[in-house]
Amino acid sequence: MVNSTLIVTLYINPMTGNDINTGSRLSPFKSLTRALKITKIPTIIHLEPGTYSAASGEVFPLIIPEEATLLGNEANKGAGIVISGSGEYGSPSFGIQNITLLLLDNASLLGVTVINPSAKGTGIWIESAAPTLANNTFRDCGREGVFTTGTAKPAILDNIFVQNTASGLVIAGHSQGEVLRNLFERNPLGIAISDFATPTIANNKLSENRTAIALSRNAQPVLRQNLMTKNTQGGLLVNGNAIPDLGNTQDPADNIFSDNSEFDLYNATKQKLISVGNDLNPFLVKGLIELIPVNQVAINTSLSDAPAQSSSQKLPAPVQLDVHWAEPFIQALVSMDLIHRFADGSYQPDKPMTRAQYASLVAIAFNPFPKISAPDFTDVPKDFWAYSAIQVAASGGFVGGFSDRTFRPDQHVQRLQVIVSLVNGLGLAAIDSDILEVYSDRQTIPDYARKAVATATQQKIIVNYPDPKLLAPLRLATRAEVAAMVYQALVAIGRTSAIKSVYVGLHSRT
Repeated sequence: MVNSTLIVTLYINPMTGNDINTGSRLSPFKSLTRALKITKIPTIIHLEPGTYSAASGEVFPLIIPEEATLLGNEANKGAGIVISGSGEYGSPSFGIQNITLLLLDNASLLGVTVINPSAKGTGIWIESAAPTLANNTFRDCGREGVFTTGTAKPAILDNIFVQNTASGLVIAGHSQGEVLRNLFERNPLGIAISDFATPTIANNKLSENRTAIALSRNAQPVLRQNLMTKNTQGGLLVNGNAIPDLGNTQDPADNIFSDNSEFDLYNATKQKLISVGNDLNPFLVKGLIELIPVNQVAINTSLSDAPAQSSSQKLPAPVQLDVHWAEPFIQALVSMDLIHRFADGSYQPDKPMTRAQYASLVAIAFNPFPKISAPDFTDVPKDFWAYSAIQVAASGGFVGGFSDRTFRPDQHVQRLQVIVSLVNGLGLAAIDSDILEVYSDRQTIPDYARKAVATATQQKIIVNYPDPKLLAPLRLATRAEVAAMVYQALVAIGRTSAIKSVYVGLHSRT
């Protein structure tokens, strides 16, 4: 079915535009305020370099409506595209606030710098909405860069929070959502989480703040693979009745605490916390905390460690896996000539998989019929070993690129990305998400992916090792896990027969 929704595109240039213009590329508006008066759903508003302030005609706060996207320059985190100003907003939860931008449901802010110079000013206010903030810079705000409250479920991805007066990010109320791959630097508090908030905080770097993360009241965030380093007071501070998820024996948290001055982890509550698989200094741990090590090496997420894969040589059979849990799936794919080997002849099942390697696997495994025209990704030249595979996988709906037209082939894939990719690429019908009750960590599944995960669960595509009830959606996918799930996807579409495994399907329901 062809999507007939018309997307309105407007252009703003605070230097050369004029608000009596039409808002086209050749005749841009001068102010964002003017564009927002005529915005229809959905809309993309292109922001040209310059400062968007009261001096250029802006009236604050700016309210970004549902389905609207503000698009600046994601590649440089919004450098040179500055929205600076403040106005009063009556929050249902917190009363009158001085804010720069209010983002409504499904709005997106991409590649912009936001400054609120007012005392006690907030850059972005999100209240009971689910917008996306990606590749922005939030700096020099009078209080915090971003504040979420109510039942907010934002996706806060790949941003920079620097030199804000009180906090980089505050998560309050019953907020959930994801905070992934951001940099928090030189804020008194990098992230403050309070009330009944239960966000997922993963793969962030928090450096040179006073305290990296502070929890209070009844907050219960999930913390995974964050780096908290060189903070002048400490790493993680837990107050009130807060209970952070710092890992368990089946899902180590893999947070790294290093070079913090007074503490790595400080539990100021009366209840014992459990820390599993976190790298910290025991002498900088304070309060009731049980430290549980894991006898395994944490996955190294450095792109430079991702091994190059040959596009022409096949993995010799049989592969020596020393009775690895995924051996039946891998050997089955070998027999089907669907997987490749490394230069040393190994498969390296416990290594993470790159986006290029994943695209190569799904392209050859499913040989999808083109659904869309694959873009020419700027970082995938035609002589790149996986160029053809990426084109096939992209046109087939299995993979996509980023707003800056990159593919980022050496970036590692997460388990959730693999699951969503397989469901979308195969066009499997979505089902109700009640089935997700089978997973003990279901609260870590982002809202946008719940139907896809439910569908993959019903189709027995998902493979969970070592605990079938633990999805671990934000953990990097190993090559073994990807191989197993691709095999299960082939089973789901009737291309091969099922392999009996305790790590597949709804075993807790049978």
